[in-house]
Amino acid sequence: MKTAHEFLSPDNKIAGILTPVSAIRGKNDIGIGDTESLVELAAWAAKKGFGLIQILPVNETGADHSPYNILSSIAYEPVTLSIRPEWLPDIDDAEFAAITKKHNAASLKDGPVRYAAVKAMKREALRTGFQNLRESKTARGRVRDFEKFLSEEQEWIADYALFRALSVWNGGDEVVDNWPEEHRSAASAREWKESLDKRQRARLEEEEAFFGYVQWVAISQWRAVRAAFDKLGIALMGDIPVGVSIYSADVWAEPGIFDKTRSSGAPPEKVFKSDPFTENWGQNWGFPLYNWQAMSRDNFRWWRRRLQASRSVFHLLRVDHALGFFRIWNFPWRPDQNARFTYLSPDQAKALTGGRLPGFAECDDSTPENREHNRRQGDMLFRVLLEETGPHRLIAEDLGEMSPYVRPTLESLDIPGFKIPMWEREETGAMTPGSGYQRLSLATFATHDHPPIRKFWEDWFQESQNPGTRAKALKEMREILDFCGARELSVPQEFTAEVHEAFIRGLFESNSWLAVHQITDLFGLAERFNVPGAIGDQNWTTRVEGFVSDWDKVYKNQLLMVSLALQTTGRRLAQRPPARTRAAR
Repeated sequence: MKTAHEFLSPDNKIAGILTPVSAIRGKNDIGIGDTESLVELAAWAAKKGFGLIQILPVNETGADHSPYNILSSIAYEPVTLSIRPEWLPDIDDAEFAAITKKHNAASLKDGPVRYAAVKAMKREALRTGFQNLRESKTARGRVRDFEKFLSEEQEWIADYALFRALSVWNGGDEVVDNWPEEHRSAASAREWKESLDKRQRARLEEEEAFFGYVQWVAISQWRAVRAAFDKLGIALMGDIPVGVSIYSADVWAEPGIFDKTRSSGAPPEKVFKSDPFTENWGQNWGFPLYNWQAMSRDNFRWWRRRLQASRSVFHLLRVDHALGFFRIWNFPWRPDQNARFTYLSPDQAKALTGGRLPGFAECDDSTPENREHNRRQGDMLFRVLLEETGPHRLIAEDLGEMSPYVRPTLESLDIPGFKIPMWEREETGAMTPGSGYQRLSLATFATHDHPPIRKFWEDWFQESQNPGTRAKALKEMREILDFCGARELSVPQEFTAEVHEAFIRGLFESNSWLAVHQITDLFGLAERFNVPGAIGDQNWTTRVEGFVSDWDKVYKNQLLMVSLALQTTGRRLAQRPPARTRAAR
């Protein structure tokens, strides 16, 4: 059997599934999808003929649980870990049973993710495992392995562990600005640590060791996931968020390679109208900008280390907001100040910011010189990334307000981009047919930020009932059905099995190397994982109905359709030679 690595060539077209890990319901999970659930999904997907699972970032997150607001560029989110003894061997069956009973794990299986409860339960299990290891209740070989891990990962784990220990020391507060002055940088914190008495230092070092332990367990589990995917012959695509939290271990440890005076985001777009601020000013993510000049002084060591860590687990990597490597939209204020600016005019906003407004950095595209500067920067940075990943392992999320040089630059480097059919247009304005997509691309109807295709369709159908919006809605329905090769279907009509089948088949039959259905689209569901610009407890809590082991029954009709589409597409692909890439010639 071929491993995932062996068939990962653009010559081999691959069908994939996109899902947040949190949304998976594995047979043994306790309130949230985890590493064990992901392996279960991979086994199910491989049997159905899929060759790829794409997930959202699994870096450690802050209190908002957003997978794109991360506390570390390398550390994994503990809530993604399985705490069953088969995956966490430092606890036994009795301890596992006692912890899950105490936290009423059975009650967490239904409904959306309840992060506070799940985190408390997994934290207790990990602390129990850590204490058992420290007290030598587990195999001595594991103690040696843990010590070896700390030594090998010293370059990043030491700062990270101290940072996380200090957050506990400060009552669990993640906002570094609220910490005592002596804790607000790695250098001052280490000086402060030297001043502690023996008892206090022991307490702090115990916390540091615990956070190191959690990451040892996490990396061990995620590498086990990689091995399982290899054995199944299915690829795992990870996600590199565009930024890190301003209150991350990275910014705390190496502030000089970031620009904390500006807050990164995305410009206003027609697609996202979730709130007035986003519509007027764009998305304010709150991440500090990268200081590319400072990063270049050590040949981008931070980025290289980050990619090396990710490549030890993931076969492919989606690079979030690839446009930001060329030039990035930024704000002169933090997200917590957004409400002050929502309805202001540019002149009113300038009066509050000392004359500054949101805009592109390092420069906009207003002159040929600026455009060339931005193009060269993106080209240089992506070449650095490719040096660490190798060819055809990066997938650039090149969606949004693009400059004309972005896609040509990525294409010249053989880096696949994204194709969302509704947004891919010819010069005439007509929708680009899937047969016209570059082979080096990933085709999908929706990302985690978009409504599922069912919701798009239902909105169009509703608009088709209104005389004022009917013509536009009919045009959009007709266009997407024609793209899918379903010209026989009439519009308007509600979302039916026939419409759903057209979407499934149409994407698979595009020329893109990777054709990836979001899991909600695969099953014809309308639930969303995230609403950009919206802040609320509902984001990132959605879970797919039914356990993976029950999907063949719960989604029987949908999966029969998917199976037929995959088989038909496979036969058609076999009848035509694959498109060769420049690198493969």
